[in-house]
Amino acid sequence: MFNEVDIIVTCNIKHLFYSIYIWTAATKCSGNRADQFPSGNLFVAVSEGLLDNGAACGRRYRLKCLSGNNRPCKEGTIDVRVVDYCTKRPCPSTIVLSSDAFAEISHSHNAKINIEYVQI
Repeated sequence: MFNEVDIIVTCNIKHLFYSIYIWTAATKCSGNRADQFPSGNLFVAVSEGLLDNGAACGRRYRLKCLSGNNRPCKEGTIDVRVVDYCTKRPCPSTIVLSSDAFAEISHSHNAKINIEYVQI
């Protein structure tokens, strides 16, 4: 499923402070539109490198947890949608996962994980 051109990144932010139910800030991609969030809240924010001047908005990626301390990875992959950009400067990771997305690929909510991703 993943090939040699896929990128390995470190995710060291466990969640975004977003919720489809308690939304207080607009995203860079779609503002305050609730329909930008996919079912299951499997969404991400991306760093400037992936944002591509906003072209990444709505893109979907397949993620797989590869490694981390104390074996935090769950088996399998998840599909996520880009809804925002990383607001921290510098961004501490390439992809920042929603808390629900992070919980789908990691057993530990405090883990720093390495992921592999591919655009789908």
